[in-house]
Amino acid sequence: MIDLSTLRVFLVAAEEGNFSNAAKRLHLSQSAVSQNIQAIEKAYDVELFIRKGRSVQLSENGEALLPVTREVIRAARLLEDNLKNINDRVCGELLIACSTSAGKYLMPALLSMFQVEYPAVHPRVRVVPRNSIYEQLLSLKIPMGVTSKLFEHRDIECQPLFDDRIYVIVPFDHPWAEYGVATPDDLLDQKVIMREEISGTCETAMQALKKYSITPDMLNVTMELGNPEAIEMAVERGVGIAFVSEMVAARGLALGRVKKVKLQGVDLRRTVYIARHVSNPFTRAQTLFWEFAKDQREQLNSEIWKSLTNFEPVP
Repeated sequence: MIDLSTLRVFLVAAEEGNFSNAAKRLHLSQSAVSQNIQAIEKAYDVELFIRKGRSVQLSENGEALLPVTREVIRAARLLEDNLKNINDRVCGELLIACSTSAGKYLMPALLSMFQVEYPAVHPRVRVVPRNSIYEQLLSLKIPMGVTSKLFEHRDIECQPLFDDRIYVIVPFDHPWAEYGVATPDDLLDQKVIMREEISGTCETAMQALKKYSITPDMLNVTMELGNPEAIEMAVERGVGIAFVSEMVAARGLALGRVKKVKLQGVDLRRTVYIARHVSNPFTRAQTLFWEFAKDQREQLNSEIWKSLTNFEPVP
């Protein structure tokens, strides 16, 4: 009979598509991962993975085994959770997938607040693209996801978590910096640094500018960067101006390295949501965290801004 630890190795290797990455997640050696997979293949005379150099791909047999493995692991976690709850002890792993800004700024604050009440819970945050969160929720690969995208699907429940604002930021010595106000049309004469189009920040900004008949191809995009901190740093260096979440800009604003500019008539607010699959049974820790996130929304907003602006401003 296959033990649970071996099944976990197979599941993680399937999710990573790479034995080396799976080994890092499992805190095992790469050879230990390979040996576990080979043990299943030898015992049942099946090929689970097709080896392609350093990467691996699930075989047809592996694809068939994957959903069953997920169900077994999920059932084992629920069983373990119930056993631990006999002594009223809340513990276990808390896996959450997040988009970039949420994973870096929101979750550390929220999870630290949660662990004050439940110190035995072990959070694990996975930073992935927004579209990947949607796909992983639907396929039950993750119990919860946090993103600025409101998923409209009958099997996914979303609840508001955080109120974010998008600002135009400029270098501290930019002509707009003194007054802090510009019009949407003024953007057309500026060098702009953008995130990739699939990012929540870019989507929010371009949706707002659409009302003023401004499309992405009309902007003088001098640089496209996939990392929000890199964009803020590029603005500091005078490369151009940019749309960023206030979470990202907070440090530079507090230190006086960048200035925020209000676009007249443009509302650049957005909501960050926490989402789950309605048919995915939660452990006690996951249930408590879901309720905690709902109850702590106002405090989270306050704590985030306090932590992000706790810098000594430049005179």
